Amino acid sequence: MISVDDFQAEARAWLEANAPRRSGDDNPAILFSEKEDETALVAEARSWQAKIFDAGFAGITWPEAYGGRELSPIHHIVWVQEAAKYDLPLDIFNIGIGMGGPTIVTWGTEEQKQRWLRPMLEGKEIWCQLFSEPNAGSDLAGVQTRAVADGDEWIVTGQKVWTSGAHYSKWGMLLARSDPAVPKHKGLSYFIIDMDQPGVESRPLRQMTGGTNFNEVFLDEARVSAENLVGGVGMGWSVALTTLMNERTSIGALSGAASSSGEAALARLRAEIEAATGADPADDGVLRERLVEIAIRSKVLAVHSERIIAKLTQGQIPTAEGSVAKLMITDLLRRVSSFGVDAQGPHGMLAADDGLADGQWVEALLGYPGIRLAGGTDEIMRRTIGEQVLGLPREPQIGNDIPFADLPKNA
Repeated sequence: MISVDDFQAEARAWLEANAPRRSGDDNPAILFSEKEDETALVAEARSWQAKIFDAGFAGITWPEAYGGRELSPIHHIVWVQEAAKYDLPLDIFNIGIGMGGPTIVTWGTEEQKQRWLRPMLEGKEIWCQLFSEPNAGSDLAGVQTRAVADGDEWIVTGQKVWTSGAHYSKWGMLLARSDPAVPKHKGLSYFIIDMDQPGVESRPLRQMTGGTNFNEVFLDEARVSAENLVGGVGMGWSVALTTLMNERTSIGALSGAASSSGEAALARLRAEIEAATGADPADDGVLRERLVEIAIRSKVLAVHSERIIAKLTQGQIPTAEGSVAKLMITDLLRRVSSFGVDAQGPHGMLAADDGLADGQWVEALLGYPGIRLAGGTDEIMRRTIGEQVLGLPREPQIGNDIPFADLPKNA
């Protein structure tokens, strides 16, 4: 296995020779913003993902048989942190490669691995996650989308929500109820559903920024081949936990990059305000205090990232550490974006091309709440931290031993 230092040198050399560095005009605080030409963005992302695959930087921890390199999680984190310095539009592959792929590696049949893993790494197929529902978000085991066996297929009917990228995804990771006669955690199955078929309708959810990164997805007797069942009938909860665990690990891997991005965004903002007003916001006592608070939290996030890396080095899987990182990233983005607006005074109300930096800081403030939903809400992160880190009593669980069909449902 290549050493981490040699791998880092390899990654740096390839990125420097092939990828554009982030410029001072890039605002890392902007999330879930309006995309002017999404079709072009998807095409560009596919092209870059193919280049990264050909260079050997896709699926770094995956088996070589499926297109990976079988390196350690540390190698993957090194790549993530190095790549964060460059302008690579690869976010649309995060769900598939970061969550779907590892789930298939763990639970999939050999046929499923051969079918889906390499095309995912090559950028040929984009994935989305069909877990949350209008009445089953925090209580994921309460999903009501039905999956009924019909010969060699399953017929799926229900509704999903907060699905990022559903409108351009080929495949969806679907958690559905296959047996309502048993308790809720035991009656779930995990499917890979073709999003491009009759009976699957994606509707955009418009955000405050004007963007439509989230969708609600309606399933009306959509069909799933029995070959697309992952982990066996009734194993959906266990398979879904693998997906969620990899989601938290992915967030943890990004936390170091997020902390440096927060610092870079703050430095850029100070320079912009001083250029526009002739005054450094650090000269104002109240604003200076907020700057110090952001700087401290950025450093804490960086240290926490090192803790996650240390755990991976020891061969351990981060659990609640990912929840801590997610909560810290959300908090940091909120502080940076709100400071970006408040420090401008009355000018902070201006957006678009008449605002500071073409209104990017207003867009950042309006866009950051989306990260509170993506990857698990702040409330869920706090519950995980409370139970797994602080040792607080678990929240009461109602109905875990009652057949799902007998549980009261939200009207």
